[in-house]
Amino acid sequence: MGKKLYLILSGGIFLLVAVFHLLRLVYHWPVVVGPRTIPFALSYLGFPGSTAYCVWAIWLLTREKKPK
Repeated sequence: MGKKLYLILSGGIFLLVAVFHLLRLVYHWPVVVGPRTIPFALSYLGFPGSTAYCVWAIWLLTREKKPK
C-alpha cells in the first residue's frame, strides 16, 4: 500500500469517527456495551482527537512535493 492510499484511508476513517462522535453529542445517542453505558465524556475527547488526526492526514497529503 502506498503512502498516498494509506493517508486517504486513514483520514477518511478518522473523519467518519469524528462525525459519529459529533452526532452522538448533538443527538444524545447512548452507547451501551454489554451492561455498561459509555459516558459522553469519551465523545468530548474523541471528537477533537479524531478530527485532529483527520486534519493531519489531509495536511500530509497536501504537502507532498509535486514533480517539477
